[in-house]
Amino acid sequence: MGKIERFEDIEAWQKARELVNRVYKVSSYSRFGKDFDLQHQVRRSAISVMANIAEGFGRRSNQEFANFLNYSHGSAAETQSHLYLALDQNYINQETFDELYNQCDEISRMTLSLANYLRKNKTH
Repeated sequence: MGKIERFEDIEAWQKARELVNRVYKVSSYSRFGKDFDLQHQVRRSAISVMANIAEGFGRRSNQEFANFLNYSHGSAAETQSHLYLALDQNYINQETFDELYNQCDEISRMTLSLANYLRKNKTH
């Protein structure tokens, strides 16, 4: 694994940023945009995916970074759960649900893989 100089260099963070932007766009339309509770929840959980990666990197220890990557993984699962509700309420269609759900899955795999790597390599 190459040296990461800034959190912006982390591919999982880059993908999480894309997820946040997509969630914001999707949750702005029609009835979804009027369901303020769900809109805020799904946005906050998606933001947490991205923010926890950055915060963990800023902690400057592999153990803490790995812990924050686990928080990011949890926020991705929370986002997926909110997406089910958006689908059930017909705020999003199946195609949009699948796209966002799969983005969360990909980010989750990346964060867990990086967390495992960091736990095996104790220095930072």
